[in-house]
Amino acid sequence: MPPTKFSPKLHHEATVIRSAIQSRLLVLTLILLWRTLLSSYDTSASINPDCLSTIPSQKNVLFHSLGLAIESSIVWDSVYFVRIAECGYEYEQIYAFFPLLPLCMSFLSRTVLAPLVPVIGQRAVLGLSGYVINNIGFVFAAVYLYRLSVVILKDQEAAVRASVLFCFNPASIFYSSIYSETLFALFSVGGLYHLISGKDVIAVLWFALSGFSRSNGVLNAGYFCFQTMHQAYDAVFLRKRPFLALQAVVGGALRCICIFVPFIAFQAYGYNNLCLGHLPSDMRPWCKARVPLLYNYIQSHYWGVGFLRYFQVKQLPNFLLASPILSLALCSIVHYAKSKPEKFFSLGFRAPPEDKDSAAVLFSLAAYSSRSQENRTRKQVNKDGPALLPEEHKVATRFLSFSPPLYWFASYIMKSRGTGKRWGCIVWAYSAAYILLGSLLFSNFYPFT
Repeated sequence: MPPTKFSPKLHHEATVIRSAIQSRLLVLTLILLWRTLLSSYDTSASINPDCLSTIPSQKNVLFHSLGLAIESSIVWDSVYFVRIAECGYEYEQIYAFFPLLPLCMSFLSRTVLAPLVPVIGQRAVLGLSGYVINNIGFVFAAVYLYRLSVVILKDQEAAVRASVLFCFNPASIFYSSIYSETLFALFSVGGLYHLISGKDVIAVLWFALSGFSRSNGVLNAGYFCFQTMHQAYDAVFLRKRPFLALQAVVGGALRCICIFVPFIAFQAYGYNNLCLGHLPSDMRPWCKARVPLLYNYIQSHYWGVGFLRYFQVKQLPNFLLASPILSLALCSIVHYAKSKPEKFFSLGFRAPPEDKDSAAVLFSLAAYSSRSQENRTRKQVNKDGPALLPEEHKVATRFLSFSPPLYWFASYIMKSRGTGKRWGCIVWAYSAAYILLGSLLFSNFYPFT
């Protein structure tokens, strides 16, 4: 029988999968290396008080030192995700962390990895579950980015370059740690791919899951808003059928509501746990608000997040740290505006029908750029629960790291005539430097985003 010939697309997809696996192995190896060679700045990661519930934690394990090594790798926000998976939402502060990742960790630790609990301990198994979920999920996220890129760019070589760049992106440390970045990227990019493929129902489900992993997942509703806006415009002005416009608006509104449901449901869950059954004098201030939003209160009260609060002279180093990704984002927007000014400034209304959904993806960059600031925290444990100490850092690198247009633009400039090789060296040097720096600082409890 003649040897089976794989299509170029399957060959390229295999390349992306191989690159995603290699990049995760690289990051995990660097984490182990730096933690072996250096001492952590903050050693509080090993503190593990029992849950407030009556469930006792398991102390006698077979390989205690191995379990302790895994536990000590749980730093920064990973502490909260593991704590939620183990104990649930015990304190008001930890409602800032959405439940999809902790639920997945809890499920995996109780099923596939359950036999490891007597070997390394419950908390170590939960941490290991987080590592497994995020590193495997990253491979699927890279595959979906490649498939989306093929549809949008209509160039498989460019799609491969963009996807490989994503595999070695500057925020790689967070995609291999116990953070929500991987699941958010997977469901956001996967939702985009299904949307572009015409599978609106599946896209809604994926976008809703992205909102179940991070608060800014609700912004994915913007794709359906954009789509609905164009459908209504076409129905009224091109097809002269206002009833179709009404159908489009109602359908788009229902899809957006479905994407908002996880966020609203989680806020309602917090309100039920923290507000109901308490006397008015004992209620937290946010419980008495006309629209009680726990997430907004936590951001403001515990982390000091507010309009323009971050813009201070002392934050200049953090702005410098974020400047490469912000510059790349700005350049990509300017380049697109210059190359296709009519489509850009008309918001795609003058684009051919087959380019309508593609325009929605290209306009996504600006939406996510507006959310490129968040505060991070460090954990301390005391008798009143984990206190959140505000440590503000510019996290544009993380928030923009999953945005497809960044990698499409980087892929484009790397093949530009004359300057492509130089830009390629700059882009790869930037990614390599941030992977090395991130794995060194983050894994040893130094601030990095």
